[in-house]
Order: sequence, then structure tokens, then C-alpha cells
Amino acid sequence: MFKRLYVHNTEKIRQSWYDSFFVMLVWAVAAGIAGAFATIAFQKGMQLILVAVTGTGDSIVGSMQALPWWGRILFPVVGGAVAGGLLWAASRMNGNNNADYMETVAIGDGQMSIRQGVLRSLSSLATVASGGSIGREGAMVHMASLGASVLGRLTGFGTPRLRLLVACGAAAGVAAAYGAPLAGALFVAEVVLGSMSMHTLGPMLVSAATANATMRYMGFYHTAYSLENVPMVDAPELLLFALLGLVTGVSAPAFLKGLDAMKRLFQGSVISLPLRLGLGGLLLGLILAGYPQMAGNGYNGVSMLLHASLAWEVVLAMLLLKVVATGITVGSGAIGGVFTPVLFVGGALGWLFMAATAVVWPEVSAHGYLYIIAGMGSFLGAATAAPLMAILMMFEMTLAYQVVLPLMVSAVAAYSTARAIAKVAMYDVTVTREKDAMLRRQLSATRIGDLIRPAHTIVRKGSPASEALQMFLDYPVKYVYVVDDNDVYCGVIALQDLTALLLTESDLQNRVAGDVLSLSFVKPLYPNLTLDEAQESFVDFSGERLPVISAAEPARLLGVVYKSAILEKYSALKRSIEESEKSKLEYPLGRNSGTFSVRKPWACAD
Repeated sequence: MFKRLYVHNTEKIRQSWYDSFFVMLVWAVAAGIAGAFATIAFQKGMQLILVAVTGTGDSIVGSMQALPWWGRILFPVVGGAVAGGLLWAASRMNGNNNADYMETVAIGDGQMSIRQGVLRSLSSLATVASGGSIGREGAMVHMASLGASVLGRLTGFGTPRLRLLVACGAAAGVAAAYGAPLAGALFVAEVVLGSMSMHTLGPMLVSAATANATMRYMGFYHTAYSLENVPMVDAPELLLFALLGLVTGVSAPAFLKGLDAMKRLFQGSVISLPLRLGLGGLLLGLILAGYPQMAGNGYNGVSMLLHASLAWEVVLAMLLLKVVATGITVGSGAIGGVFTPVLFVGGALGWLFMAATAVVWPEVSAHGYLYIIAGMGSFLGAATAAPLMAILMMFEMTLAYQVVLPLMVSAVAAYSTARAIAKVAMYDVTVTREKDAMLRRQLSATRIGDLIRPAHTIVRKGSPASEALQMFLDYPVKYVYVVDDNDVYCGVIALQDLTALLLTESDLQNRVAGDVLSLSFVKPLYPNLTLDEAQESFVDFSGERLPVISAAEPARLLGVVYKSAILEKYSALKRSIEESEKSKLEYPLGRNSGTFSVRKPWACAD
């Protein structure tokens, strides 16, 4: 007895320890430290590869420039083939755990595949180190999330806490990769979870802050885009930043659609994964042979936009080459993020917008920094469908408060424009969540009055009970509805009640329907109920149909609603939303969309 009491109390203390919000903050600190060291390990691994191959590990662009022209072609080819081989090996592994941290947090159980995670991270390392036009943050965030998942599994976390700990690891990875702890936490909250609850956001903020502090302590932190003497923007000029937001809001969906088109083009080939990534490396190498500045994620390109004096022809050429290089890298199937390439594309658009505007308003050129940063933030906000995260990220990456106001205007304008013309985002989890939210809104607005069908199994209250018996013989139903002479709903006759009556009485002619009816078997519906409310009534009801009565007294029987009708309506709404989103994706400026009709015949059975 004392042993069972001890075990019970120990388990209770252990459970309260794990479920405590304060203790979750402690584990968030551990996830933050692990995320920072995962980021450092990736950076060190990339430097080792660059030093071994090129002799210099300063930067990817500098290392690529140190190679001869043929080396700039060969290096991406070999790196792509190695990355493809690692991905192929990861795909051959069978496991129940998720390989993607977003799926793990959003819909998974918090358990990430360790072997697949390591192989995918090494594949990303091979792509990034060999000059692939892709962000290194993807692998860093994945490794940080994987470390948090392993930590939670070792300590026996339950599914909800384990998912939250993985989310903390992801926030730590973003914070460590970009030096942006606030944006790191909001990225996971806004993009992955779609929730700003302090219950989840609090641990992620602590984890991101811990990762940032660890990076600072280890000497790996620096301001990503340092700016000096940034001027404040006058109120009239904010209209230009709103216009810039419209430009980036239109451009971001087009950029994402281009990436998807490149993916389909490469995936349509019959060659194996290593050969496919090797082919992508060859095409990228042909660009890098003449333009080594296009190597890597675009960080050096943004620095050039901010600090070098460039002609518009040069910026336009850089923009086009970067879009093509990113499309080739991502399309071939390389693993990594596109955060930094997106920032470069947005910055280049901001620079070109500023240059074009300066032709008629020369004073604009004095605020060149702001247009580049606003272009980066607004393009990122439109691409990720997370404008708040984008605003905070650009502020933290520049540490210049003057950029906040232009960012607020341009990012919101870009997000609104992108959402209006095409429901497409950088991450599938965002689009899926938006579709689910739209479906829930439509379900809550749809009433069952449109789904009412005639009720064929009706008897009058004063009719002989034998009429109900004959109706049970004619129709495969469990209930017959009873109304009075004015069609006022009185209740139902259950087959089981009538059967019991037959066993005790041989003659039903002396009985009328009103003698057998009951109000307890079936709960009627009302025409103003939503689909969700009607579905809840069907959950506790084993039959196929329910009667619908008028809301006003006296309550008349209007007909019946079938469970299959509700499911069909739900499916039709879902298909309609999917077709609408597909139409917007293919025709972002709009096109007449088709309509859906329910063709399934209604079954007359309970």
C-alpha cells in the first residue's frame, strides 16, 4: 500500500513538474542553448568544406571567386550530387516520425526522425557550401528543432509539451541564424502555429532570447545589415512606401509560383535524385562561372545594395540572375530555406523602385536605405503571409528604428495585395491553415434550411397505429414522424416501440398513432442551425436523418435533413475553396470559377 502511494505521489509530482509553465520556461532555455550550438556547428561545417575545397572560408562568394571558372562549375555539380545522394538515402529510411519540423509542430506528435534529420541537414550543408542559391537557415532551424525533439524525448515529455519544445527549438534556430530573437519566436507563432497565445509564445520567446545570448557569448553574433545615419521619413513619402508594398505584394506570389514551376519541371524528369541535383548544380555552375557573386543565399548581394554604388542595369541583372539561380537550386530538390534569397529579391525590387521614383522625385534617393529595407521586409511578409514577423525581423537585423514606420506601411500593403490576388505562401502549413479557417467560416455561415428534404414517413396523430406499421414495412426506417391535422410536429413512433406493442397485443386497430409516439428518441433540428451545430446533433444520433421543425410556435414539421447531405455540403464547400485557390494560383488576376452541384441521391433511411 505504501509502495503504491509512493509511486502515485511520485508520478503526480513528476507530471506537475512537466506540466508547469515555469518549468517549461526552463526547458525552453535548454532548447535555446541547443539551438545556438546547432547553428554554430552548421557554420563551422560550412567553413571546413570551403577551406578544404577553395582554401578560404571567409564567405561563400569570396570562396567562389577564389576558384577558377571551371572550379565554379565543378564545385556545385559535386555538391549537388552529394546532396542528392544524402537525400536519396534519407528517403529510403522507413520511420513513423516526421522529417519536417513544421509538420512535427503543426500536426505531428513532436517526434522527429533523427537519422533522416541528420542526413537532410548534411544534404543542405553540401548544397549551401557548394554555392547553392538557398538559405542556410533551413538546415539550422531543422537541426535546432531536432535537438529540442531529442531533448524532450529523453526527458519523457508528452505530445503537447514535446511539440511546444520543438517549436522552441525552431524559434531558437531562427534567432541564432539571423540574430533576431523576437522575429524568431513570432515566425514560429505566426507561420507554424498560427497562434499568439502567451502559453506557447512565452517559452518560444525565452528560447529565442537564450539562443541569441548564447551566440553573443560565443562571439558569433553580429548585426546582419548595419546602417548609419538613417533618416526619418516624412509623412507624404509614406505613400511611396505603400506603393512599394503593392509592387512587392504582386511580385511575391509570382516569385513563389516560379519556384513551384521549376520544381515541377525538375520532378517531371526520370533521372534519379543525385543526378537531378547534380544537373541543378551544373546549371547553377554555368551562372557562377561568369557571376560568382550569385553564389550563396544572397547576403553579399544585399550588402552590395546597401553599401555600394550601383547602376540600375547592374541591379536588374543581379535580380534576374538571383531569381534564376534560386529557381534552379530549389527546383532541383535541394533542401534549405529561401528566407535570405527572398530578402535579396525584395531588396533589389526596393532599390529599383527607389531609382525609378527618383527620376521624378530626386529627394527620394536620400532615403535609399529605407526603400531597400522596406522592399526586403514587405516582400518577406507577402511571401510568408507573416507581416508582423517580417517587420520585427528587419528591425532586429538593422537595429535602426527609423525603418519601422516605412516597414509597417509597406509590409501591410504587400501582405494585403498578395492575399487578394493569390492565396499562396512560402510554407504549405500557412496555406492549409488559411483554407481551414475559410472552410470553418463558410460552415458557420451555412444553414441547414437549404438542405431540407420532404419527409415521406409521416402519419397523423389520430390515424390507426397499423398505418405506422405499414410504413415501416414500406420504408427501411427506424422512426415515423407524427403530426396533427395542422402539420404540427408531435413526436416520432420508434420501430422498437411498435414491435414491443405487437408482441403484447395482436390487434392494433384499437390503437392510434398518438398512443405510441415518443418525444425522447429524436431531437428535432431548426432551419437556422449551422452545419456545425447540425453535425453535433448527428454525433449522438445513430440514424441517418433528423426532422426539421419551424422555430416559431406552433412548431410545424418542415421536412428532414440527412447526415449524408451535411457531409456532401461540407465536401462541396471544401472542393469549392480548393478550386478557388487553384484558380487564383494559376490566374492571380482573377478568372470566372466553376460551380459545384451535389449529385448524390438522398437515401431514405435513418
